[in-house]
Amino acid sequence: MARNPIQFQPGLSLPAFLAQYGTEAQCQAALFQHRWPKGFVCPDCGNTTGCRLSRGLYQCHRCHHQ
Repeated sequence: MARNPIQFQPGLSLPAFLAQYGTEAQCQAALFQHRWPKGFVCPDCGNTTGCRLSRGLYQCHRCHHQ
């Protein structure tokens, strides 16, 4: 039987994946880091100050873009 290349591709094992992304907070932190590696920057005005809203969105303090 041929070896399935999808099943044996390199990457994270399940325990390593769960250790890195196992909770909602870990996933949100990873997404924030991927989206803004140098910190929050508003896509509209370029301001670097903002806050996280209760719905999970980030809002710029200057132009209020979400």
